[in-house]
Amino acid sequence: MDSISLTQLADEQLAAARSSNSGRAAHTVHGGHDHPLRQTVIALAKGHELSEHHTPGETTLQVLRGHVRLATADDAWEGKTGDLLVVPRDRHGLQAIDDSVVMLTVLADS
Repeated sequence: MDSISLTQLADEQLAAARSSNSGRAAHTVHGGHDHPLRQTVIALAKGHELSEHHTPGETTLQVLRGHVRLATADDAWEGKTGDLLVVPRDRHGLQAIDDSVVMLTVLADS
């Protein structure tokens, strides 16, 4: 069994996001595009975002650190450290209100 320190990975990805022009960094910890289940740690520096997009399947977002806003055209939800958000099937975007790290879990439609 593989073991990964999410705390250490969050620190590394947040440092990378802070030094990146895009203000973000990501690392897939399980799965990938050829697996139905994929888990990715995503770091966003304060004020940066993932622009509106669609996710192909059931998706959750666990806030490992920080404060984020998940928004669709019609609604918005905020998550802080320790929160779990169920991502809507609608197009959505994610904004970092503070420096933030999330774990995105996607079960792709088959």
